[in-house]
Amino acid sequence: MLYGALEAGGTKMICAVGNESGQILDQVIIPTSTPDETMPKVIEYFKSKLDASLPDDEKIQGLGVACFGPVDVREGSKTYGNILNTPKIAWRNFPMLKTLKDALGDIPMGFDTNVNCSLLGEATWGSAKGLNDAIYITIGIGIGMGAISGGNPIHGMLHPEAGHLIMSRVPGDDYKGHCPSHGACFEGMACGAAIEDRWGKPAKDLGDRPEVWELEAKYIAQAITDILLVLSPQKIILGGGVMNHAPLFPLVRKYVLEYVNEYIDTKELRNINSFIAPAALNGNQGIMGALRLAEDAAAED
Repeated sequence: MLYGALEAGGTKMICAVGNESGQILDQVIIPTSTPDETMPKVIEYFKSKLDASLPDDEKIQGLGVACFGPVDVREGSKTYGNILNTPKIAWRNFPMLKTLKDALGDIPMGFDTNVNCSLLGEATWGSAKGLNDAIYITIGIGIGMGAISGGNPIHGMLHPEAGHLIMSRVPGDDYKGHCPSHGACFEGMACGAAIEDRWGKPAKDLGDRPEVWELEAKYIAQAITDILLVLSPQKIILGGGVMNHAPLFPLVRKYVLEYVNEYIDTKELRNINSFIAPAALNGNQGIMGALRLAEDAAAED
């Protein structure tokens, strides 16, 4: 069967069609501007995959929506499927799921955060396959976290927002923090935008500056230590553009072990290279997770 997948990001919307094996068969990228400019193009793409002239086996049977946030993921809520208090003003309170349902009819739809879907992709086909408790952290322009516990994405009053964990400053660091809400939170101290603001150059141009990656690793490790102490995952997966810098993984692992300070002794921490690992799906984990979300929605319909 074929399924539709939408990975709605802050800079681009990835629209795709794939199958139950996670294979992406067709894909287009639409820049994220305003809802009035972007959503008609998204809707047009998926309408073409539901066209009445298509044979049934060429139509999508469900749509998975992996959306930037914060979003309301509480089924039954009056604002379920809405983008909430996002820094992207034009998208604030936008009814993403309702807009798609109104345009596309009664096709089954699943909805979650883009980072939860990235983890769902990794848990289905990638480096968290077979695990029931795992974390995915993306460190790019911003920072987001997805989590599964007992095999299910963690939702509650909202969804994980670990990018805004409050950090303890590394001694000697007087950077104010990039986050307009919290200043010195995880995202404020360690996201790609903070790196550029702090050092005057984007991360891609700082590869020869070991002090950049030492400081970055300490903040990432501090956040990971807090998260593993609270959620006790079987694996932590790190993705996003910042994590493409080679020095980071060994430094992060080193400082996590230092911060845990042998308080916890588990097989996972003894095998730290596998416990803190890169994403395995070559940047497709979000859209592949949305395919899985679509398949699940179709199965429940």
